[in-house]
Amino acid sequence: MDRVKVGIIFGGATEEHPVSVKSAQEVARHLDTEKYEPFWIGITKSGEWKLCDGPGADWENGSCRPAVLSPDRSVHGLLVLEQGRYETIRLDVVLPLLHGRLGEDGAMQGLAELAGVPYAGCDVPSSALCMDKSLTYLVTGNAGIATPEFRTVTADEHLDPGGLTFPVFVKPARSGSSFGVSKVSREEELPDAVESARQYDSKVLIEEAVLGSEIGCAILGNDLDLLVGELDRVALTHGFFKIHQESNPESGSENSTFIVPADIPAESRTLVQETAKAVYRALGCRGLARVDMFLKEDGTVVLNEVNTLPGLTSYSRYPRMMAAAGLSLGDVLDRMVSLALTGKFQ
Repeated sequence: MDRVKVGIIFGGATEEHPVSVKSAQEVARHLDTEKYEPFWIGITKSGEWKLCDGPGADWENGSCRPAVLSPDRSVHGLLVLEQGRYETIRLDVVLPLLHGRLGEDGAMQGLAELAGVPYAGCDVPSSALCMDKSLTYLVTGNAGIATPEFRTVTADEHLDPGGLTFPVFVKPARSGSSFGVSKVSREEELPDAVESARQYDSKVLIEEAVLGSEIGCAILGNDLDLLVGELDRVALTHGFFKIHQESNPESGSENSTFIVPADIPAESRTLVQETAKAVYRALGCRGLARVDMFLKEDGTVVLNEVNTLPGLTSYSRYPRMMAAAGLSLGDVLDRMVSLALTGKFQ
């Protein structure tokens, strides 16, 4: 039986590059190579595409060839430069392990659509919606889901702090992880926080600081057929939760740990899971996503954000939550590919 040809794209020309490489390395350890024939496509920090032997620590300096995902549907896969001429490699499916901008925002998904190659994860509209936190809030708020109070500030817009109740969070509206995020307790801190966020996006989001526990929910599936992992809770010692900011995240965060399963009441667990599924469907998500929410002391749930391509590293939240529900990363990958190829679990 022929193996499924999987183009695994990792790296990227954004601040999320190191995390993406680590996700690819973890996928390499769990991908069933008896079922799948992987083609590792690394994107360097400068934006070069290379077909390489794997996502090892020194992958860029290994045996690599220039390669691109062709938008020409007759190719249905890769164009690989070999001795001055291009050869083609037909792919059955693309697995984009790219986080944040240019990977999680619909850009890569659009290229796969042009190429006519099925791909794992959310489609173009849902990826774009979830990447822009203000649009996420508008859509889910109209669906009756509680969101933080917020306002946006564009590139050259003067910020009028009138009406803000401190503390607030200032963050790039369209960026991954916690890059450019600040917690602001006083009005005089706002200008520096806005400038910090603008380093990552011209559109800045200012939102209320919701008092409550941060709960994550891992979801896998399409439409009504959704599989939900165990919830996790972010336990903070001080400050606010920052992800992928540590110099050595494998050894843990300086101010947070994850409790899986989340130590919350059973009725809260059910409410969070049902709210997460409602968020997922309202935004048109498919394949997989991690929905992060706040559980307030009064038992109500408020949306925080949606990650349409969550990290799959050894220390990432999504695979931990799925493992706690009985699914290994290998099982998750099987289901991601199945959903991309058939639209349902197999």
